[in-house]
Amino acid sequence: MYNILHKYKPYLLLLIKLIIVFGAFYFIFQKLNNNQLLSLTQLKEQLSILFSNNIWLLLVLLLFTDANWFLEIFKWKTLASIEKNLSFMDAFEQCLASLTTSIITPNRIGEYGAKALFFKKEKRKKIMLLNLVGNLSQLTATVFFGTIGLIFFIGNFNVIHPKLDFQNLSILIFVVAVLFLFRKNLQLKKIELYLKKIPKVVFIKKLGFSFLRYLVFSHQFYLLTILFGIDLDYFTTMNLVFCMYLMASIIPSLSVFDWVIKGSIAVWLFNFVGINELTIVTITTIMWVLNFVIPALLGSIFVLNFKLVEKEWF
Repeated sequence: MYNILHKYKPYLLLLIKLIIVFGAFYFIFQKLNNNQLLSLTQLKEQLSILFSNNIWLLLVLLLFTDANWFLEIFKWKTLASIEKNLSFMDAFEQCLASLTTSIITPNRIGEYGAKALFFKKEKRKKIMLLNLVGNLSQLTATVFFGTIGLIFFIGNFNVIHPKLDFQNLSILIFVVAVLFLFRKNLQLKKIELYLKKIPKVVFIKKLGFSFLRYLVFSHQFYLLTILFGIDLDYFTTMNLVFCMYLMASIIPSLSVFDWVIKGSIAVWLFNFVGINELTIVTITTIMWVLNFVIPALLGSIFVLNFKLVEKEWF
């Protein structure tokens, strides 16, 4: 049985890669073609408005798009280099290939396994842990700015405050207590020791990249509001954007539906300041295309060229 699997291993790997790439293309096409919030005809009309505006602001928007992914690549390069020194192109390939792979997985969980496969077997668990560290640092930025936005939103708009659910709170406390009591059996001690070995400068860098990246893509949204002629002051716009990303991060979903969730939340939030629904949906769609679709399509090239690591790098 082993010999048969080994013989057909290259063909099986090729089949998996083709499924990932065609699956990614299919899901992206379906979301654009069957978008209930924004039809392709409406999108084309809105894009014509966009391209008829200030060309310099459009160039700045594209620069922000590049900066968004460059910061993510540098963050991953910094973290992964703890286990293996990576060049910028290595980190670039791993980030984009893992993005393509994660499209059909809940909350982009497929990204963990995809990045780990670029490393030798004994290092994969550590790589997955480092990826988690990177994602948590990005979540830290989201919670930090999102809290500021939420305080502003609740303080300035008539919003119904949610009641505290003591049953769910009790369950959460119980789960945390169980994790604490059985942390040795869950190998949390080993994880803790490994994390302590990571130089503090690496943690500082990853947080810096995460916060800077957050400011970049949130200002992408702000630039698009200017290009579409939304007459809203900077402070209000940014706080609503901060709120949107915080709320979207709480809702679990397939990554391919992430923009639909952000779009729905954005429409609800910007409705409080009387902004046209079509414009907001268009902005979230463009954000999704710039920061997700284009990198995922580029990542498909790296997925097809991927070769499983069997020997240590030197």
